Amino acid sequence: MALYLVRHGTTEWSLNGRHTSRTDLPLLPEGEESSLALAPRLKEQTYASVLTSPRQRARRTAELAGFPEAVVTDDLVEWDYGDYEGITTEEIHRTDPDWSLWTSVTPGGEPAAAVQERLGRIVEAARERDGDTLVFSHGHALCALAAVWLGLPVSEGRLFRLDTASVSMLDTYHGHPVVKHWNT
Repeated sequence: MALYLVRHGTTEWSLNGRHTSRTDLPLLPEGEESSLALAPRLKEQTYASVLTSPRQRARRTAELAGFPEAVVTDDLVEWDYGDYEGITTEEIHRTDPDWSLWTSVTPGGEPAAAVQERLGRIVEAARERDGDTLVFSHGHALCALAAVWLGLPVSEGRLFRLDTASVSMLDTYHGHPVVKHWNT
């Protein structure tokens, strides 16, 4: 069964490159518009399950895209940036030049093993469903989710880039997990 990924629409912090995990920001007007534009594309498919992060930016994107009844799950929250919440990578590098979310321990942040475990639950459930799964979540979490789908550690999510209000599709091909569409 396929796993469809939707990153939430634009927020003030996503527009400015500020790391946003726990901070519950609303969509900007352009984020709402791009979320509405997802509806025709997503309605072409039938889903056995539709899930969303509890953050309002993801829930609102799901609602505007035509899925107001999406089931909320904490497993889809963004990777917790801890002490780096609300600041940009450029600002972080001024005091920690070698920092990378993917390979460093973030002060006060969520360990990679915890992210791997919770996203593993999403993948396992998607593979067990009789039908496709649609999820609404966040940039780094969805890149990490793609890595988990492929059988890789979450750190390999660093190889993916995901824009706001984009759709991606993870599937299988000859029994192997693949990325079928990315960042469309």
